[in-house]
Amino acid sequence: MQSPGSPDLPSKVKTDCCAPSRAGPVIRSKLGGGTSAGQLRHDDVALAGGLFLMGDSFGEGYAADGEGPVHEVVIDPFRIDATCVTVTQFAAFVEATGYRTDAERYGISAVFVHAAAADRADILGFYGAAWWLAIRGADWRHPCGPHSDAADMPDHPVVQVSHNDALAYCIWAGRDLPTEAEWEYAARGGLASQRYPWGDELVPGGVHQTNIWQGCFPEQNTAEDGYLATAPAKSYAPNDYGLYQMVGNVWEWCADWFDAGYYSRARRNNPCGPNAGVARVMRGGSYLCHASYCNRYRVAARSSNTPDSASGNLGFRTVARSTPATQKEN
Repeated sequence: MQSPGSPDLPSKVKTDCCAPSRAGPVIRSKLGGGTSAGQLRHDDVALAGGLFLMGDSFGEGYAADGEGPVHEVVIDPFRIDATCVTVTQFAAFVEATGYRTDAERYGISAVFVHAAAADRADILGFYGAAWWLAIRGADWRHPCGPHSDAADMPDHPVVQVSHNDALAYCIWAGRDLPTEAEWEYAARGGLASQRYPWGDELVPGGVHQTNIWQGCFPEQNTAEDGYLATAPAKSYAPNDYGLYQMVGNVWEWCADWFDAGYYSRARRNNPCGPNAGVARVMRGGSYLCHASYCNRYRVAARSSNTPDSASGNLGFRTVARSTPATQKEN
């Protein structure tokens, strides 16, 4: 690995710390070739739906993220992937359709500075926060740069996928992205108003429950949880709904447009987010989250990014519903 080194942290950490936003027009690829998901298997879980309390019950969120007020939400039954979409699953989609991701079309994407696998000539500078590098040739096949190979990690979540890419996959697979409310209902695993999918304590009994940063961010990751970057999609125990790594490991795209003030006016039944916006909701945090600057690995935590943005810590999971979600509100 070659990199320009690790600069000092900026004095003000912005949302770009989590998964940097791409500056440029949205580039959408058309599906080519066959568009049938065929026999691709989605290991999903049926959830009964019902009433739950959505939002931050501890007052620990960032004001700009809009994690409050806590409010009642009723969700209809749906099915959700037990894991994020894996490299193997996404590869099947690309092979069937010839799809090219936004990162492939742009030719560059964001890679964490200590995970970079690229020649210096392909490192084009910083991308958003100081720990992100803009690397030529970084994409879903090469998540850390040209010298990395996703084929070596078939059971890891696919990363370097934009919201546009996730939607294209869903169209092919006959599925959808979860609404933000569906995502939080699923992540909570039936535990009311808890911080994490397993309870209130981050490392109960000294046992790591998810893949986040340990050590001094961004200089040293002691990898006490076993991983520097992404972990296989089933590396830790699932929550009580049988869902793996709803927090940590990789950020997950949701269907909703982001609005920090949305919770104060959201409808009670099956909220779908605002009708329009400039950024889409991301949930769950990633392997780069650390309490010193970003505690967004809580189930109530929210963030957002532009639909064409991609990075080495951003993926997605899908849902299936008997009744399509609608965006007509507010």
